[in-house]
Amino acid sequence: MKKLYLFSTTSHPDAISINSLEFTFFKPDIDFAFYDYLIITSKQTINALEQYDREQYICKKALCVSDSTAEYFESLGGSILDLGSGYGDDLGSIIKTYPKDVKWLYIHGKVTASDFSKVMLDKGFTIDEHVLYESRCSNEILDVEVEKDAVLIFTSPSSVKCYLKNNQIKQSNKVVVIGKTTAKALPQNVKYEFSEQRSIASCIEKAKTITKI
Repeated sequence: MKKLYLFSTTSHPDAISINSLEFTFFKPDIDFAFYDYLIITSKQTINALEQYDREQYICKKALCVSDSTAEYFESLGGSILDLGSGYGDDLGSIIKTYPKDVKWLYIHGKVTASDFSKVMLDKGFTIDEHVLYESRCSNEILDVEVEKDAVLIFTSPSSVKCYLKNNQIKQSNKVVVIGKTTAKALPQNVKYEFSEQRSIASCIEKAKTITKI
């Protein structure tokens, strides 16, 4: 059977898991009491939140970008306000259903894949932003060597970009991506398959299907 390589910050037992990113956390001064709700688009944001006094932020419900992010926040005692479909661009349509005087705190990494917050600010919604972490390519992904007929699973645009720094995606490789934003980071000539759902488990299932073709 072809080997499955998962490029992600989360591992899976059915794949060779390659940690794609390393993180530096920041702790800007935030008055959580000023805000009604949090906007969270990654697990790393939640990890960075743990630098603060838990009682300051855990009482704030969160608009989360995906099921997996929401589940992670809930596992630490947080409550969920609403759920996105996995894409940052879709969060604007949820924010629009709330009054414009609601105060949102959007906490995220230094690089973001969506400008939904700027779009909503331009429409008169109240969204403050703070950068809580910065990511960089891990040595593990920069040094990886994969078999020529392996299935490559990418779970973020950064995982693609980091892999391509020192590697090429060969024609003999099969590629699975977690969503359209990740797909856009691939070279134009690379063929790929989408997972059925925006989750690592779904990516693994799609990759297993490919190995049987």
